Amino acid sequence: MKKVFCIIVVFISFIGAAQDDALFNKATDSYNNGDYEKAIELYSQILDNGQHSASLYFNLGNAHYKLNQIAPSVYNYEKALLLAPNDQEIKHNLSFAQNMTLDAIEVMPETGLARIYKSVTGLLSFDQWSYLAIAFMIIFVLLYIAFYYFEYATRKRIAFISSIIFFLGSIICLIFAFMQYNDFMADQPAIVFDSEVQIKAEPNKGSQPIFLLHEGTKVNVLDELNEWKKIKIADGKSGWISSNSIKMLKDF
Repeated sequence: MKKVFCIIVVFISFIGAAQDDALFNKATDSYNNGDYEKAIELYSQILDNGQHSASLYFNLGNAHYKLNQIAPSVYNYEKALLLAPNDQEIKHNLSFAQNMTLDAIEVMPETGLARIYKSVTGLLSFDQWSYLAIAFMIIFVLLYIAFYYFEYATRKRIAFISSIIFFLGSIICLIFAFMQYNDFMADQPAIVFDSEVQIKAEPNKGSQPIFLLHEGTKVNVLDELNEWKKIKIADGKSGWISSNSIKMLKDF
């Protein structure tokens, strides 16, 4: 019975994937024919089916860009970049979309230590650092066992020193994984979708506005209270914005 159930699940998954492929091809044809709204509709249907990919978001960004829809184009390019962070074509098109935004925000310069920290911990994602830590720990255990069973002093010494090196490597990888995870959780990017929105000093409608933002601007969400979110922009300024005015990027 379980075997039959598994076969049915696999068959349904196969049918669903085939339908999504057909939708993707139809959407791409619509895009190539200049029917960008139809392309957006078809690509969105694939998202509604629970499918996510860098190419899907990239094509959605292209379609919105063709319609001069600033916020949706930036939003979809940014989501594509989350799934394919090293894709140069996505970065290239994102820069074009960002040029359409009105807010000229000067990015705060990074210190030398911050750049070194990012360059080292950013070599791998937090899950990759974790896998590497596990691999090093396994090697440590094997070397320690070898140290126990080796008879000659030279081999014992080599096995012992090597095991210590891999043990320390495992600890370092775990520390990097923890740092990367904390950075990932602290980074909660969102895109402003309102054409213009006031950023408030406090999370209520009666609070005094402190600055304005426009559609397509990227912000980082720091906190949340009821229907308000505390955001920070690249130049370091922060304030409160209505939750309805932005869309989170990591909501896959």
